[in-house]
Amino acid sequence: MKITLNGIQINYTERGLPQGLPVVFLHGFPFNHTTWEPQMKALPNNIRAISFDIRGHGESDVAEGQYTIELFVDDLIALLDHLVIEKAVVCGLSMGGYIALRGIERHPERFRALILCDTRSEPDPDEAKIKRSATIRAIRKDGVPTFAGAFLKAVFAERSFQAAPQAVEAVRTAIIANSPVGICGTAIALAARTDTTRSLPAINVPTLILVGELDALTPPAASRTMHEAIAGSELHIIPHAAHMSNLENSPEFNKHLLTFLNRIRDRS
Repeated sequence: MKITLNGIQINYTERGLPQGLPVVFLHGFPFNHTTWEPQMKALPNNIRAISFDIRGHGESDVAEGQYTIELFVDDLIALLDHLVIEKAVVCGLSMGGYIALRGIERHPERFRALILCDTRSEPDPDEAKIKRSATIRAIRKDGVPTFAGAFLKAVFAERSFQAAPQAVEAVRTAIIANSPVGICGTAIALAARTDTTRSLPAINVPTLILVGELDALTPPAASRTMHEAIAGSELHIIPHAAHMSNLENSPEFNKHLLTFLNRIRDRS
């Protein structure tokens, strides 16, 4: 379903009863909302599950291709307003986690709970910013399909190419479907994102942190740092998974997700 938010068309999908606990899923870079399918399908009807394509990704508009994390947060809040959701559980993976962390820093009153998956609060160090620039050059030179092949090796554990080939191919398809302009614009936004580490102690909503044990991009150490800074948060390491923990070990990921959401719903 497409709606107009902040002057562009945003594509989103929704499952569950309208009166259910609202949970908004934010995908990683450079994917789309379909990477949350194993979670959307696993949630009961008393959860109002919403996932959407962040601008520049999937079926949402690319627009001018000049993005910031701030702009992505604006879109998230506009989506909540459109759906008349006062407070939501926000679940973000990787880039989605960056958006969620900046979102709760700016709009804490809109968050009922927070789920951070394979992400970090620190900004890109110089080395990572240089890699973002290399990504842009590679896409301009060789195209998105070639970039996708290399990127998959960075986000999936080696064993996942044999153990979860359908997930790997689904992510490859999602990447290739994206516009080069959208991918490059988002890479710049990621490189320019702010440090939200100092705001972690101010988070006072229930927080779940999940990370793949083999995640090399946002390793468990980064999740432990957030866990130590956010009072009352819970941390679970997902075995046999790297950066795409929700796809590489969906049963384990979903077990912790459902337990956490049931607890939040019972408190409502």
